[in-house]
Amino acid sequence: MLNTKTSPTTNQARGSEEKGKADNAKKAEEEEEIDIDLTAPETEKAALAIQGKFRRFQQKKKDPSS
Repeated sequence: MLNTKTSPTTNQARGSEEKGKADNAKKAEEEEEIDIDLTAPETEKAALAIQGKFRRFQQKKKDPSS
């Protein structure tokens, strides 16, 4: 059922408020700096493990019969 008590300007204000929250979250993500040592052996092991799992996932996705 259509809500006739809410004016269109109220709906627009809610939309801009949600947009402002999204912009703030985006700025917070850009400001966050993550320091990962890319030369560390643990990092290399983790990357290889992730890549292997991803490749297996892609194979299953490509050939669902096996």
